[in-house]
Amino acid sequence: MKRLLVRSFVGICFGALVMVLTCFGVIGIGGVQGLDSEIFVKNAMGCLLCGWFFSTATILFEIEKWSLLFQTTMHFLTVTILYFLLSFFVGWIPFTIRGLMTGIAIFLPFYAIIWLSFYIYFRYQVKILNDGLDNREK
Repeated sequence: MKRLLVRSFVGICFGALVMVLTCFGVIGIGGVQGLDSEIFVKNAMGCLLCGWFFSTATILFEIEKWSLLFQTTMHFLTVTILYFLLSFFVGWIPFTIRGLMTGIAIFLPFYAIIWLSFYIYFRYQVKILNDGLDNREK
């Protein structure tokens, strides 16, 4: 339970960071003078929820009786369904076939790159731990 609360907090904070940086970009680079408060709140809540479910869904990777392929499949399905439902509701993706196809074309490479990055990182961490154990036995 503690792990879920920590991940929830981290995910919500990350979502807030993404929202603030996005607002800075829109205002600074886009030259926007002001933000519509209703749109701001809707997008902020979307970012917070997105950060929350992406961070808490990683708990699926801790179910040791599942294979990595099954863990990845379940994580992918969970976050994909939640992300697209949220995206359509908030208005990040238009609720059209073209909008869905464009959203998928953007989402899939990002998911693959992030998943691969974490896989390589954790594989490297396992190597460091194993090397430490090997050196300790000698």
